[in-house]
Amino acid sequence: MASNLPVPVEESGDIDLVLRQVLQDVLGLSAERVAELDADSGLFGHLPELDSMAVAGLLTEIEDRLDILIEDDEVDGEMLESYGGLHAFLTEKRLDA
Repeated sequence: MASNLPVPVEESGDIDLVLRQVLQDVLGLSAERVAELDADSGLFGHLPELDSMAVAGLLTEIEDRLDILIEDDEVDGEMLESYGGLHAFLTEKRLDA
């Protein structure tokens, strides 16, 4: 059940750190490029490295590192459209876990 309470800073920061590391590891992005990502930064369709083939690997690695399960029907363009959208999705998944 989702809560309207704010995410604890430690958890939100943990998700941000893990997400940035996964993007770097799976997509081969430089630390500098990953550090420049903000909530409005485009992902799918904006990062050439994040194509349809890379999505599965990215999501699998996120699942492993955050100990969550992302169902196929949860994966959509909106979730992968921006860094902020993916971060918000993962934050919600961790709250529901």
